[in-house]
Amino acid sequence: MRLTLVALILSLASPALADTEAVIRDHILPGQAAFSAGTRALAEAAQADCTAAALQPAYNTAFDAWMGISHLRLGPVEEAGRYQAIAFWPDARGLTEKTLRRLIAEEDPVVNTPHGYAEVSVAARGLFALDYMLYDEDFASYEAGSYSCALVQAITADLADLAGKIEAEWLSGFAETLRSAGQPGNTTYLSAREVTQALFTQLTTALEFDADQRLGQPMGTFERPRPKRAEARRSGRSLRNVTLSLEALRQMASLLAEPPPAETLAAFDMSLKNAERLDDPAFAGVETPQGRLKVEALQQNIRAIRTAAIEEVGTSLGVSAGFNSADGD
Repeated sequence: MRLTLVALILSLASPALADTEAVIRDHILPGQAAFSAGTRALAEAAQADCTAAALQPAYNTAFDAWMGISHLRLGPVEEAGRYQAIAFWPDARGLTEKTLRRLIAEEDPVVNTPHGYAEVSVAARGLFALDYMLYDEDFASYEAGSYSCALVQAITADLADLAGKIEAEWLSGFAETLRSAGQPGNTTYLSAREVTQALFTQLTTALEFDADQRLGQPMGTFERPRPKRAEARRSGRSLRNVTLSLEALRQMASLLAEPPPAETLAAFDMSLKNAERLDDPAFAGVETPQGRLKVEALQQNIRAIRTAAIEEVGTSLGVSAGFNSADGD
């Protein structure tokens, strides 16, 4: 009731524009820089010691950085399938495992070709290929000097190259494309309102992805839970990814609207508290009724954030939830 009243009051005022500069300066560019630095450090670590145990800390640092920007499905990351090359998930058909097994069995020399790994299937690239190589018992026991070692070095170098190019393109062009919306020569965004819509859509789409995919995939159905479909379950990151995503989205929401959207931020805070209480890092507990209930409660919390954001932030900005690019339809 309170949110509906807030939305009604806001609807009577002239719609504001998103604080695009604040989102770019304080959220997008620092996030891109952190991911670029994290993946570069990971690639350098792989050259020094490619073994799984040695790389796990740098891998988690890079993945943490990715969670700060994984909701930004616009601009350079959308070019040439880069997003999928970084984060090929969900993977219901098990293509990552199949492709990695084939590469290792054949000892495909593509790992030895400079930049050649960029031509490999996205299923064997990026963070989720590394989740297998560094944590899965069938893959992670390789030794230095082995083909798997060279494969990990190729994956990390490719990932660092992707992240570096994405950051560079934000700095050299796409940030200005957002800033210059509506100006002559900008054919991507014909008005500042289009940028507001695009940024707000990133927020609502990501919240939907957290609820429906990051939680919905392992939940499956009551009769058939699917804990093995949890994101990054091998590294035990499934819940951490949800938490980091919510933290990043909370920051973005706080920057989008002025004044800060109190109801929306309160909904974020409730979800983050409930996530902190959930002692189930890989969502293995969904196989029990009690464990599933806890994850389902968090899912409902996240859906409540999205509702609050649409009614409060969206109404104040005069925009709607928009197209969900993560659905691919």
